[in-house]
Amino acid sequence: MILRPTHALWLAGLVGFALLPQFIEVKYYLHLSILALIWVIAAQGQNLIQGYTGYVSIVQAGFIGIGAYSTALMGIHFDLPVWLTILLAPLVTAAFAVGVGYPSLRVKGHYFAIVTLAFNLVIFIVLMNFTELTEGEAGITGIPKPGSPDGWLNWRDRETYYYFVLIVAALMTGLAALIVRSRIGQILVAIRQNEDLVGAIGISAWKYKLFAFVTSAMFAGLAGAIYAHYQSFINPEIFGVAQSLDAILAVIIGGSGTIAGPVIGAFFVVFLPEYLRFADSFRLIIYGLVLVLATIFMPRGIVGVATSVADWLRRRRA
Repeated sequence: MILRPTHALWLAGLVGFALLPQFIEVKYYLHLSILALIWVIAAQGQNLIQGYTGYVSIVQAGFIGIGAYSTALMGIHFDLPVWLTILLAPLVTAAFAVGVGYPSLRVKGHYFAIVTLAFNLVIFIVLMNFTELTEGEAGITGIPKPGSPDGWLNWRDRETYYYFVLIVAALMTGLAALIVRSRIGQILVAIRQNEDLVGAIGISAWKYKLFAFVTSAMFAGLAGAIYAHYQSFINPEIFGVAQSLDAILAVIIGGSGTIAGPVIGAFFVVFLPEYLRFADSFRLIIYGLVLVLATIFMPRGIVGVATSVADWLRRRRA
C-alpha cells in the first residue's frame, strides 16, 4: 500500500502528540493539552454540523454539559462503573439531541442558530436551578477517575490521562473522517452547497441533517463525560453559550469543513487565552480581536492557508 502525503502527515502528527508529554516540563501545560484534546472531540462533532452540513449550532457546550452530568449522575445514583457511564453518556446526549434537533432543523440559517442558542440557554438554566439533581452553582464533586481491573494504571497521573484522551480523540477524528468520506458525508456537503437541489432529487435532507446534528451531540457528550472524570468536578458555568462559541471558533480558526481544522482550532482556543494572561485586563479584548482578524483574513482557517501555501510551492516547483 502506498503511503499518501496526507497519511504521512497524520502519522507524523500522531507520533508528535504521543511524544509531547516527554518534552513538557511544566505539568500545567500537560493539563492544557488534555483539555485541548477533549475539545478536539467536541470540535470534530461541531464540524460535522457546521463545517460539512452548513448549519451553525450554538448548543455544543450544552451537549457537553449533558454528557458530563449524565456520566456523573449515573455513577452517583445508580453506582454504575465509570467505563459504562462514559459509554452511556453519548447515548443520553443523543436522546436530548433528537428532542432539540427535531424542532430546530425545521428552520434554516440564522434562525437555526438562534433556536440552538435558546436551547443552550435552557440547558444552562436547568443545570443551574435544578439543584436537587445537579447541585446548582455548587456543582458535583468527587466524580471518580477511571480505573483498570488490576490497578496497573495510575489514573491520577496526568500523563496516563493524556494518552487515554489522545487515543479517544484519534479514534473520534478517524470516525469523523469515515463519515465525511462516506455517502452520508457526500450528501451532507451537498446540503451545505444546495439543500433545495438535494430535496429536488428525492433525498430527505432533513433526515441527514438530523443525523449530523445527533452525531455532533454524541461527540460532545463523550467529550463531556471524559472531562467530568478528568476534573472530578463539574458545575454549570463551563457549559454556557461562551463555550459553545469556542467550539464554533475552533472550527472556523482551524478550517471549517476539514478534518485537521478542529484539531488545530481546539488547541488554539485553549492555549491562546492562556498566553494572553500577561495582559489580564485586556486579555478578552485581544483574544476577540485576534479571532475577528483571523476570521476576516483567513476565511478558510489555518488549514486553508497551509493548503494555499503548499499549492503555491508546488506550482513554483513545476
